[in-house]
Amino acid sequence: MKNVDVDIYVSQLISFFNNNPNDLIDLIGDSLKESFYEKIKEQCFKNVKDGDEVSLTQKQIIDIVVKLKQGKVIESKIHSIVQETKFGNIFLN
Repeated sequence: MKNVDVDIYVSQLISFFNNNPNDLIDLIGDSLKESFYEKIKEQCFKNVKDGDEVSLTQKQIIDIVVKLKQGKVIESKIHSIVQETKFGNIFLN
């Protein structure tokens, strides 16, 4: 299926994230970029098929990010009373 509006929207979104890579990393992390773009494109085609706007809503983007993150498991090991996380040190007591 080919749609010019979808191609334009997705290419503008990719261009935005290429110019602002920290925003993409904040949104999805650094390893899920291609999957994220593919899911965005799929949702755009679904929107067009349903007669909605090509652009995604905030909820649709959040749903895509949640689906991508569900497969990733965050592993944490406790080595001492101080646990290091990406948010800083946590003191366990």
